[in-house]
Amino acid sequence: MKRHHDTPSGDSYNRLQSLMQLTALINSSLDPLEVRQMAIETIPHCVSADVASLLLIDSETGELYFEVASGENSETLKTIRLKPGEGIAGWVARRGGAIIIDDVKSDKRFASTVDNTTGYQTRNMIVAPVATKDKLWGVLQVINKLAGDFNEDDLDLVRALANQVAIAIENASIYQELRSTFLGVTTALAEALEKRDAYTAGHTQRVHEYSLAIARRLHLSDEQLDNLRLAAILHDIGKIGVSDQVLRKPGRLDPDEFEEMSRHPASGSEILQHLPQLAEVRPGVLYHHEQYNGKGYPSRLQGEAIPLFARIIAVADAFDAMTSNRPYRTALAVDTALAELKRCRGEQFDPGSVDAFMAAWQAGEISLEQTGRTN
Repeated sequence: MKRHHDTPSGDSYNRLQSLMQLTALINSSLDPLEVRQMAIETIPHCVSADVASLLLIDSETGELYFEVASGENSETLKTIRLKPGEGIAGWVARRGGAIIIDDVKSDKRFASTVDNTTGYQTRNMIVAPVATKDKLWGVLQVINKLAGDFNEDDLDLVRALANQVAIAIENASIYQELRSTFLGVTTALAEALEKRDAYTAGHTQRVHEYSLAIARRLHLSDEQLDNLRLAAILHDIGKIGVSDQVLRKPGRLDPDEFEEMSRHPASGSEILQHLPQLAEVRPGVLYHHEQYNGKGYPSRLQGEAIPLFARIIAVADAFDAMTSNRPYRTALAVDTALAELKRCRGEQFDPGSVDAFMAAWQAGEISLEQTGRTN
């Protein structure tokens, strides 16, 4: 039966505005999970519905699983998986095309196990495929019109929203793939640099892991963790400009050699300045040899004037240096290295970063065994 476009023009304007707002919202983030969560929380308001859910396709099994859902049953829904083709969602995923179901109870495709598991009562719904040109990501469900039944205008809007969600998911996924590739290339570059000096093998990875353990104890945001990860991996990248004679010297450096070595933070920062996207990373590289008491280099910064990433990396870097063999000394015992961090807390090292390292160590969140070391 043909449906009537009975939505008034003012309502149509509001729907268009909702679509534009949601489009801006879900494209404001490149975090895939954040994109999905924002979309599902916003979509019910756009069509005056009770709840919405996003089911994604498991690439290995072909099953649909509830990735994100609004409403009080959201966590329960995440335990449910639909076999390929199961339920109205499975039918749409297999056949394509957005549909309205006025009375789900009378539809033989309806998977009643979902309502039985959650205790929720589904009356009517719109289901639309979430797909880009080359890939079907899953389906979008909008459930229970707050007043009356869904109409063709609702269907058109949900279809448009599903397309926007698909584009946002694809963009976020591409970004994550590029970011993962960049991180891999960066790590490979740092590890290649380490091969110039057999005594620093694995140093970058250990500093990276120690730094993240400290940062998590300090409750840094995900974005901060991402930037710190890069700063820790790249902290010694400036050593590419240090001569082999100095880098591989089997003993302590003389004043001239130390001056050459001490230029590596600034050199590293200069290398990274060619990548504007790493502006938040550079301070961790440039200042990781500053000391809390102002006696470090290159700028003799003091206290919290030293950027946080640099303060964190300084603790991680020092602990790994102390527990590693060097040409001029054997590695210190862990207890000795930990005691040295405590002794220099508030002098050489940021107190908060030392405390966070100690807490992470005591909780077993980091250990020499986890980083492939024993001593």
